[in-house]
Amino acid sequence: MDTITVDLGLRSYKIFIEEQLLDQAGASIDSLLGKRNTVIITNTTIAPLYADRLATALNASGFMPSIIELPDGEQFKTLDQIQHIYSKMLTAALDRKSLLIALGGGVIGDMAGFAAATFMRGIDFIQVPTTLLAQVDSSVGGKTGVNLTEGKNLVGAFHQPRMVLIDPQVLRTLNVRELQSGTAEVIKTAIIHDALFFEYLEKNVEKIASVDMTVLQHIITICCRIKATITSEDETEQGIRAFLNFGHTIGHAIETLTRYETYTHGEAVAIGMAAIAQLSLKMGFCCKSDADRIIALLQLAGLPTTLPLFSATDYVAAILKDKKKAVDTIKMVFLKKIGEVFLREITAQQLCELMLNK
Repeated sequence: MDTITVDLGLRSYKIFIEEQLLDQAGASIDSLLGKRNTVIITNTTIAPLYADRLATALNASGFMPSIIELPDGEQFKTLDQIQHIYSKMLTAALDRKSLLIALGGGVIGDMAGFAAATFMRGIDFIQVPTTLLAQVDSSVGGKTGVNLTEGKNLVGAFHQPRMVLIDPQVLRTLNVRELQSGTAEVIKTAIIHDALFFEYLEKNVEKIASVDMTVLQHIITICCRIKATITSEDETEQGIRAFLNFGHTIGHAIETLTRYETYTHGEAVAIGMAAIAQLSLKMGFCCKSDADRIIALLQLAGLPTTLPLFSATDYVAAILKDKKKAVDTIKMVFLKKIGEVFLREITAQQLCELMLNK
């Protein structure tokens, strides 16, 4: 088992990574937290695959969990669904000492975490991520939230899980597109922090879609270790944690403009990363070979790299609704070289003119 610590003082927690860990969840949770009134939050896609299996593992350790199923999809990451969760939690007689378990991908993790952060002013929760994207990125770090019509993750809170349980075996039920979507966040992690890891991906990225467990265990562990280090140093994104947003401001704008119906999150971020690599080159921040390598790796992973056709005005409007804005100035993460990025302020109009070659 690989074990990684997110060091946040009294709120520190561990990430456990091991095949078949889902079947040991009850014992793992009981040893840390003891028995609690527990609810599993999942969605209609994951529930038939893993909800009963997790519930069985919890029952074996004396838990009696309830299960809340939500519809599957980014378009359901809303305050209306949070209200639904609250109502179900009250029906299950949860109180401030109860436990919530997020079983699913990034959408479920964000929503369950936000519900835990706000229900009775905050209860404990655990992340059990079932997608590659969630395992390498969104389940770690305590970012929670929901979307508004105007933009992505505009309502949320920092609320750290008590533990993260990652079972790479559950990735066997993902389709290729979902694996590719998660691969975008893997590539992002390498770009911002680890040039040697980027080289490893250039040689092995195609093995992700074939669910090579040796490769998956390796990349999940590296990504979690990097994110744990960054989160431990900058929990609330006042400094280096912003580097994790590489490609995301443009990616979020694409998701908003396409109403979350055209691209997965990872696909939108891949397009955003390709755009930022090209912008970094255009602005003289990085060399052509590094920008080319990033785009080539994204394409090798089966990810899109071309901006959808919207006007500069549309992009400006979407970007200015993103939570990373300050007035009309955006703090963007630009590429210096593979393994090193930096923050620079740019106006939304300048950004879009550069993006669209105006």
